[in-house]
Amino acid sequence: MATDGECNGSTEADEFVIRVVPSFSQFTEAEWRMLAGTCRDDEKTPYNPFISHGFLSSLEEAGCAVRETGWQPQHLRLEGPGGVLLGAVPCFLKSHSQGEYVFDHGWADAFERAGGAYYPKLQVSVPFTPATGPRLLARRGGDPAPARGALAAGLTTLAERLGVSSAHVTFAPEPEVDALQQAGFLHRTDQQFHFRNQDYGSFDDFLSSLASRKRKAIRKERRDALGEAITIEWLSGRDLTEAVWDDFYRFYIDTGGRKWGRPYLTRRFFSLIGERMGNDILLVMARRGGRHIAGAINFIGGDTLFGRHWGCVEDHPFLHFEVCYYQAIAFAIERGLKVVEAGAQGPHKLARGYVPVTTHSAHFIAHPGLRRAVADYLDHERADVARVGAYFEDHAPFRKP
Repeated sequence: MATDGECNGSTEADEFVIRVVPSFSQFTEAEWRMLAGTCRDDEKTPYNPFISHGFLSSLEEAGCAVRETGWQPQHLRLEGPGGVLLGAVPCFLKSHSQGEYVFDHGWADAFERAGGAYYPKLQVSVPFTPATGPRLLARRGGDPAPARGALAAGLTTLAERLGVSSAHVTFAPEPEVDALQQAGFLHRTDQQFHFRNQDYGSFDDFLSSLASRKRKAIRKERRDALGEAITIEWLSGRDLTEAVWDDFYRFYIDTGGRKWGRPYLTRRFFSLIGERMGNDILLVMARRGGRHIAGAINFIGGDTLFGRHWGCVEDHPFLHFEVCYYQAIAFAIERGLKVVEAGAQGPHKLARGYVPVTTHSAHFIAHPGLRRAVADYLDHERADVARVGAYFEDHAPFRKP
């Protein structure tokens, strides 16, 4: 396992070096903000809170994405003359496939039954976060293509030097997938459901765009969800007190323990992001009888609201839909955000105004035999994803012209 290393090369214009660093602390906040999409003053790339310095550093400092949990940092720094940061990749050496949301357990099982060792592997992602965003991060203000090409090649070089079975770049934008394919990665697709804000002036405007039956169903669900003297709060910034985080963490632990067996995020993580990026967070909390009974955490990007974790300590009909989906739509409309991403999977979101969207990942497989098998599998899987996506598009809940 490598901790530090270098890979020399050149772009069309400049000499560069790629360093592999064992901690996110090897990036200062000031230099990280020079990468596209990492801050709100980036005019070209919308801000993505999950690749912010505050989010990624908190994952490491809180003990969530560290060697002890199977996420050993192996981040790439692309440096120009004088050590100037030109690009970066959030990368981890992994001993399992948990917390990724792009599933390769079948590949691992097949390779190990054939006598291979699938783990460790390289994983390029934001840990525990199924949201598309920059992965081959390039410096703002210039053409990102040279940096992306250098970083993609750097990933294959690192995989070869470490002797790992594979390298995986998940929830990447399509232009980055193109650069990765040129470096020998295989293309994979999957599907999520997102809300698209069609410049609605209010939630009622959104409802008016739906077919009558769907519109009535949503109105009934919202009434039933709040029918037992339940109220909803939007909390952000200074509202995110430690007492609020205690309540939400109790919800998160309950849901995480039932869904995954072991929740990924620590209590300290929520305190850290509250301190570092509180204005980028929306907690939707449900209150009844003087206490919080349910909640969902969302992250506010430049043009997107990203829904993440939900939990509750009381069960009420349709409260999950209200807190996670309808309140997110209402917030996005009020703030003028273009999209709500509601996390992984979930065809049930279709009836609630969320439409199918294709997500992308890229995979470098070192062993020729495994690579051929995976490539054949992905050819069929991409066709299936496209076919299912077309079916869901045809069954969207919106009024027909």
